[in-house]
Amino acid sequence: MRTEATRTIRLAVPIIIGELAQMSLHIVDTAMVGAISYRQLAAAALVMSVMNIPFVFGIGMTISVSQMVSMAHGRKDSGAVSHYLFNGFLLCTVTSIMISLALVFGTGILGHLGQDPDVVALAVPFMKLMGFSIIPMLLFMTLKQFADGLEFTRTAMLLSLVAVPINIFLNWVLIYGNLGAPRLELLGAGWATLITRTLIFGALTLIIFRHRTFGAYIGVRRSQWIVRRHTIRELLSIGVPSSLQIGMEAGAFAVSGILIGTISAVAQAAHQIALSCAAFTFMVSMGLAQAGSIRVSNAYGQGKWPKISVIGRSTLLLALAYGIVCAIAFTLFRRPLAALFNKDAAVMELAATLLLFAAVFQISDSTQAIGAGLLRGIKDVKRPTVLIFLAYWVIGLPVGCLLGFTYGMGARGMWLGLILGLTFASGFLLKRFYARLREQA
Repeated sequence: MRTEATRTIRLAVPIIIGELAQMSLHIVDTAMVGAISYRQLAAAALVMSVMNIPFVFGIGMTISVSQMVSMAHGRKDSGAVSHYLFNGFLLCTVTSIMISLALVFGTGILGHLGQDPDVVALAVPFMKLMGFSIIPMLLFMTLKQFADGLEFTRTAMLLSLVAVPINIFLNWVLIYGNLGAPRLELLGAGWATLITRTLIFGALTLIIFRHRTFGAYIGVRRSQWIVRRHTIRELLSIGVPSSLQIGMEAGAFAVSGILIGTISAVAQAAHQIALSCAAFTFMVSMGLAQAGSIRVSNAYGQGKWPKISVIGRSTLLLALAYGIVCAIAFTLFRRPLAALFNKDAAVMELAATLLLFAAVFQISDSTQAIGAGLLRGIKDVKRPTVLIFLAYWVIGLPVGCLLGFTYGMGARGMWLGLILGLTFASGFLLKRFYARLREQA
């Protein structure tokens, strides 16, 4: 088991670093915008809450590429790998354009969510820019999933790391109006994100087409780059449930954020701070989940269930250990973390409290991500989707609303509901994975 855990870690580390780099872009934006005012921070939080659901649907579609590529790679079928790349990229291109158009032309929804009018006025133009940036981001992630599925994870990691200083520099120029540029404030963060995402997508495209590492898959494009309905259906059979799974979790957090925004701009800003920190640590869990899923998918393509069992159990132990470390860190450093984002006393105090709640769900958040990833690796996605729906939307969110509004606990009550939803999701998914292992024993 130790050997398999080590192999998973080696695969996961570049994925995790890349995910953390991408997440750090959002955290940097949040911190740099929050330095202007808490209303700017609340506007960014509102847009992120609204965008999360369609954005993660797109992410789920990209995941189908890594799963199918990994299974074909396990069978040592380079032609099939190339075929899944082409069809997957086409599918994700269409998906990204649809999501982008929906966001750009759907800004009117912001005025009907019971938010502070000043916050809405700031959020509308920012949402349009972020909507356009969805296209290069999802296409970058599609190519990243292709490379990850082949276990070539360092390229996308390096590009993600390079994106961080580029984004910080562009933020410094455009948010604050340095080097003779106009002071765009929140809009500056939107432009910086759009430019950065376009640059890294273009760079990864050039690398995949020109680097010899991927030559075996690009070289057969004349025979394999054909659109086939069966292939599209295969990708959708994994992509749609994966999108729904991720979307239901992100949707629960997004709806919670919108509901918290009806309380006050202070509550919205505090929620965004705590959520940004929790999302940052979750990227490590997501990286472990992706690595475990890729390795399980490869073994599944070879029909090696004993190997699937060892990979799964070792990855879950890693997730459990990581969750404990994060819980301790959030508890000890909740106040300094809150102070990094905003200096308003009321915002910092509430954010520190919410970070304590975030500490409680670190273990269940990590293990539920691993459970979902392992089940995707064995193409078990339909039943887990139902289980995740029950955990978040039948248990977690209703309880959060009850505590937050009926019993007057506000943002604290909503976060207690999220803790409950994550805990049930973890239990449901792990039980399902172990049941599938027993079936094959």
